[in-house]
Amino acid sequence: MVCLTSLRTSTPPMAPKLNQKRALFVLSKIDEILAWERRQEAEKDTRFVELGHYLCEVRAGQYWRFEKLSSFDDFLERRFPESRRKAYYLMSIHEHLPPEAKRELKQVGWSKGLELAKLARRNDGQDFDCATWLHKARVLPKEQFRHEVEKELTGKDSEPSELIYFKVYKSQIPVIEQAIETAALMLGSDKSRGYCLEMICADFLAGANLDHAQPEQLLRSALYFFKFLSRQEQHEFLTSVQQKSA
Repeated sequence: MVCLTSLRTSTPPMAPKLNQKRALFVLSKIDEILAWERRQEAEKDTRFVELGHYLCEVRAGQYWRFEKLSSFDDFLERRFPESRRKAYYLMSIHEHLPPEAKRELKQVGWSKGLELAKLARRNDGQDFDCATWLHKARVLPKEQFRHEVEKELTGKDSEPSELIYFKVYKSQIPVIEQAIETAALMLGSDKSRGYCLEMICADFLAGANLDHAQPEQLLRSALYFFKFLSRQEQHEFLTSVQQKSA
């Protein structure tokens, strides 16, 4: 995504000093857990909390350099060849849930853990009723629990949805997957793939209509991106617009 959501910078941050001993330990633990999951298919997700912790450490310490890789994405592609999304989901769970919630997550599974992380990240976890939502995660079926979380976050029942099918060639899949995963990184790993695709399309339309060929479409795209700003950033944006139009 290159238009309104460009993250390019002329001064990239300095890479952290590589702790080779710690990197070797963490990378071996990740491989151990992944190998264990493959052997224990029936209990596949019970160590996901530990895995998310180690994955976050690999990203922060850039341990992927220990294996002579060029990026964290290359590291994930090697460990998660089928889909890197699960890795980002596990990292989101580790980053946003409080310790008392993580201890109980083995009972509810990582997919419900991701829904809990959505609630915990709201307002930096200040209003997260951990005990109540853990109880709901234990007793409710997965889809019903997801619906309850969405209703809590939006204040209303989710809008009607449709499944859209279209054919792509196998050679096109890597580009599509990379675009959606990049959007998820920028928008937040809790966003659905459909939402990420919508933002990619909005970004494309915004760039395509910068010449004012369709100003109403450009306005619609700009409003989409405005929602991603914090309240303070929205206020600063509106103030700047008012000053320029005065």
